[in-house]
Amino acid sequence: MAHRQHRRHLRRARVIAVLALCGTALAPTLPSSAGHGAPPPRTVSGWLPYWDQEAAYQNALRHADQLHTVSPFWYEAKSAGRVAGHTGAGSRRVIDGLHKAGIKVVPTVMERMRPGALAAVVTDKARRAQHVDALLRIVRSRSYDGIDLDYESIAPTGDAAYKKVGAGYATLVTDLCARLHALRKQCVITVSPKTRISGRVWDYRRLGAAADRLRIMAYDQHWASGSPGPLASPAWYEEILRRATAEVPAAKLEMGLPGYGWDWQVGSRDRARHVTWKEAEALRRRVGAPYRIDPVSKTPHFTYEEGGKSRTVWYQDARGTAAHLPVLRKYGVRHSVLWALGFEDPAVWRALATG
Repeated sequence: MAHRQHRRHLRRARVIAVLALCGTALAPTLPSSAGHGAPPPRTVSGWLPYWDQEAAYQNALRHADQLHTVSPFWYEAKSAGRVAGHTGAGSRRVIDGLHKAGIKVVPTVMERMRPGALAAVVTDKARRAQHVDALLRIVRSRSYDGIDLDYESIAPTGDAAYKKVGAGYATLVTDLCARLHALRKQCVITVSPKTRISGRVWDYRRLGAAADRLRIMAYDQHWASGSPGPLASPAWYEEILRRATAEVPAAKLEMGLPGYGWDWQVGSRDRARHVTWKEAEALRRRVGAPYRIDPVSKTPHFTYEEGGKSRTVWYQDARGTAAHLPVLRKYGVRHSVLWALGFEDPAVWRALATG
C-alpha cells in the first residue's frame, strides 16, 4: 500500500515548492563531513518514479558515487501471464546512462490486482510458473541486472488465508530467484515491516534465503488514512530490525528510508496530502512555521492554518535520517533504499555517507 498511495498524490506540479525554496533560509542542516578521501561505499539504492523520471534520473547520476542500484518503478503485474509497462518503461537512455555511471538497474514490478487475484496466482502451481515466465520476459527484454518485486496486496491477507498465501508467495519468490540466479541476475524482494501488529504474511526467513536483497519499506508508521504522526522513529526501527535480523542476514537487508511526508487536517478522516521534502519545507517557510524536531521520533513537523482549519505536517529530512541511522548500525544493517529519488532532502546523501 505504501508505494501505491504515494503515486496518487505525486502527479502534480512542484513549481510552488521550487519558487519558495529560492531566496529563503533553509532549515538547519547537517555539518559537512571532514576531510576528503575515497568516495563513500555504494550502500544506497533508490526507487526511480516513472511520473518524474527525468528529474529522478538526473538526481541518480549526481549521486552515482553512493548508489549501487536504481530500481525504476516501471512495471505492473496485471495477471499471471501479463506484466505491463508504465510510461517510459524500458528507456534505453536511462538504462545505459545508469550503467555508464556504474549503477545496477533492477526495475520494480508492482501490482494492484483486484482483491484475491494475486493470492490466486501465488497459491496455484501452474499460475505461479506462468507468472515467473512473465517476469523473466521482462528481465530479458533489456540489459537489466535483475528484478524487484513490490507486491503489496499480499500484506493485508485475512486471517483465514494468510498462511497459505504467505507460503505461496515465498514459493513463487524461491522459484523466481533460482531462475534469475541461473541467468546471473539479482533477485530483490520488497516487503512491508514485520512488527507485533503487522506483516505476519511475509515469510522473511524463506524470502531472505532466496533473495539477494530484502527491502523493508520502513516508513508510514503513520500514514495517509491514519492519525497524524511521524513516518518512522528509532523505537519503531528497533522493533523492525530486531525481528528482521533474527530471520534474515543483515547483509541482505535494505532499510527503506522516506524522503517525503504527510499533511493531515487535524480531526478529519480525510486522507492526508502527500508532500516531498522540498514541498514540506517550502510550505513550512511560506506559512512561517518554525523548524521543530519531535524529541521522540527525531523527525521534523509543524502545524499551520488553512481556510480556518488546523493542519499538521510530519516529514523526513537529513537531520531526522541521521538520528535514525544509529539503529541500523546497531543491527549491522549497512544498506538502505530511498523512496524515492527526487523526493529527498539533498543533505541526506551526506548523512548516509557519514552515518
